[in-house]
Amino acid sequence: MTDVYVPWPDRGPKQFRGPAKLIAALAVSIYRVFRLPIRRLAGLILFAAVGGGCVFAWAVFLLFRTVLQVQAHLVATGEVPVGKSIGLEKLRLGIEQLELLTPAWLLWPFQWLVVRDVIGVIGAIAFVSLLAMYAIWWERKTAGHIQSRLGPMRVGGWHGWSQSLADGIKCIAKEDFIPDRADRPLFRLAPYLCFVPVVIAFMALPFGVYWVFRELDVALLVILAMLSIDVMGVLIGGWASNNKWSVYGAMREACQVVSYEIPLGMSLLIPIMVVGSLSLSKAAEFQQGGWFNWLAWHSPWTFAAMFVYFIAAVASCKRAPFDLPEAESELVAGFHTEYSGFRWAVFFFAEYAAMFVVSGLLVILFLGAWDAPWVALAPEGWKDGALWQQLVYGVVFSGPLWFVFKCLFFIYLQMWMRWTLPRLRIDQVLYSCVQVMLPLTMLVLLCSVFWELWLPSSLAAFWVTKVISIVLALIGAVGAIAVLYVAYAGFSRRRALVGSQAVGRPLPGG
Repeated sequence: MTDVYVPWPDRGPKQFRGPAKLIAALAVSIYRVFRLPIRRLAGLILFAAVGGGCVFAWAVFLLFRTVLQVQAHLVATGEVPVGKSIGLEKLRLGIEQLELLTPAWLLWPFQWLVVRDVIGVIGAIAFVSLLAMYAIWWERKTAGHIQSRLGPMRVGGWHGWSQSLADGIKCIAKEDFIPDRADRPLFRLAPYLCFVPVVIAFMALPFGVYWVFRELDVALLVILAMLSIDVMGVLIGGWASNNKWSVYGAMREACQVVSYEIPLGMSLLIPIMVVGSLSLSKAAEFQQGGWFNWLAWHSPWTFAAMFVYFIAAVASCKRAPFDLPEAESELVAGFHTEYSGFRWAVFFFAEYAAMFVVSGLLVILFLGAWDAPWVALAPEGWKDGALWQQLVYGVVFSGPLWFVFKCLFFIYLQMWMRWTLPRLRIDQVLYSCVQVMLPLTMLVLLCSVFWELWLPSSLAAFWVTKVISIVLALIGAVGAIAVLYVAYAGFSRRRALVGSQAVGRPLPGG
């Protein structure tokens, strides 16, 4: 037994020294002062923070757009040569000529691309971190409601909204354990091979018109390339752990992800073929006009491709029923079994960030990108009108908030599926990919090619496709309303627990 069992050394309680002791004392003092108002006004503080963050992001966007506008004006009038920096006096002159109210000193730092890039990178990392943190809380609440529980309720008050924040602090404070016989450099590298490529994918993902870090003609290829690197982190993490169960989980996951990348990529060829460009912004521009112009209803083949892509995307994100890193018979967590603390959390941050990216691709290529279904009803001139008109247009008709809302809807569907469907076996997963989804995707792609060739052949063909498109749009509307109704029905009965736990009307089975 001495070769197998090695007792943990008794290290005693952790002692803070130096700056760490000061930070710990400051954290305790802040908690004692603000705990009561935070608990009583937790919901208001949370929503105010979200609203304030949106307003701040919009203000930064307006600064970026204004400085580009002033630069273009000064270059056009010959005041400043192309590519040269602008002094404060010239900047004030351009602002006066354009009759703007923005102070010159506020615009001056944003004329350099590197400043805008740094702010964009910080914004992307902050968005990914906050998204993952609250998506974890959201999933725990969703799982609780589906399983007749309440989920987190205590930490921070108001439905345990700061549970993920507390868990993050706990993960940072936990011991960063590395097995004795593990490959230490690769063990450290694996989590970041999963997380960093997903963050880079955000650099090419547009959130709205002008709301993109880099406008690329091949944005779709860049995003798919970055998402495919995730499997390398999975393989390296399992191999470096020197644990056979971790290797088993990593191999199952790699086999699954590589297999499902084929129907995923082929399903995206269909809307790209309709648009005629790999640029995501051009795909969004192609769908302007509202619900009936969205690519999902363009033809029966784009309609089918949307569902094929969603299923393949769920598999590529390692989500149930395709969460093969874990296996019931092994009773371990798969490739990240040996990870703990912050590195363990990084794997989950990468997973939730990837869920947003694949949902973003679905929204852009099939469901109207950042446009509301009723965008055609927007008053003319509000898009570039006064600030209050731009604000109303961005909230009600078209803007990044609509893009995020649509992506969160599909993230919620993935959570719903995870806590509803049973996990498949590896042979069932590969059978559904190789013998079902792959032939189906190839058939849909081939039919879509002939459909696009037949479409401009005659006026009759045009009207037939138009009628089919309208019917598909109506079917999509009914389906979306049905999903929202079922979700609302479940949420409205969230306090109807089983048996002795019942708060409201009890459910059967008590």
